[in-house]
Amino acid sequence: MDTNTDADLDTGPGPAPVQAAPAEFRGHPLYEFALTATLMFSVVTAVRWVLDPTSPLATAHLNLGLTLVGAVAGALVFGLIRSPWGRRSGAHMNPAVTFALWLLRAFPGRGVAVYAAAQLGGSVAGTALARLAWGPAVARVNYAAVAAAPSWNGWAVFAAEGGSLLVVTLLIGFFLAHPVHDRWLPCALGMLVWAIVALLGPYSGGAANPARQFGPALVSGSTAALWIYLAAPLVGAALGAAAHRLLQRSRPYTRRSRRDPASGRST
Repeated sequence: MDTNTDADLDTGPGPAPVQAAPAEFRGHPLYEFALTATLMFSVVTAVRWVLDPTSPLATAHLNLGLTLVGAVAGALVFGLIRSPWGRRSGAHMNPAVTFALWLLRAFPGRGVAVYAAAQLGGSVAGTALARLAWGPAVARVNYAAVAAAPSWNGWAVFAAEGGSLLVVTLLIGFFLAHPVHDRWLPCALGMLVWAIVALLGPYSGGAANPARQFGPALVSGSTAALWIYLAAPLVGAALGAAAHRLLQRSRPYTRRSRRDPASGRST
């Protein structure tokens, strides 16, 4: 990975950076687009087969179905992070993760908007491809758009979705601060995604990713609560980055070999 000097990076607020960022972004947003599209196509496909009542693989139990969908999503996150394209772009696949990495001074600010646009575009593309592949069955599951339980109001959903990204950001921050363990990050993130979908899916929807909801909501027209799923993860990422800085403040910063938390490559 190419590196910049600290003075060249447009980084977020906080202490000295824990990771250098790539100097050149040519092609990286396209990888993010493709990776996010792959993730969303696969998630919509899983929902189509597991939660569509007419599917031969359908389960009548929502919690079990979401546990299975979460397992698919977690395995995909693990595999896509480890893929060649994932190693090239960092495999964020989540605008809130990109935002968190900027706040953690592990990603340059000039790349945040480009990555986010690629991820959101990939979400729409992956959802549309699933509709082409599976036909009206995708519409029967509302294009896999997540929805909160009727007993949960908007602020409860906001807190749950934001809290999920707070935990994700703290996890990423841990591996940034302890690069000797970063080979375990893909597995840890995959398991955390699975847990979020399985535990929060029946209540808040368990999206924890603006790109996870953006494509399905846009294509299905279910945009009434979309702002929550776009804004809450960003707020959670900001709170998680702030919490990480507080936890690290008691430790003196020492410059060391640093790694991309997704790809595991030295920088």
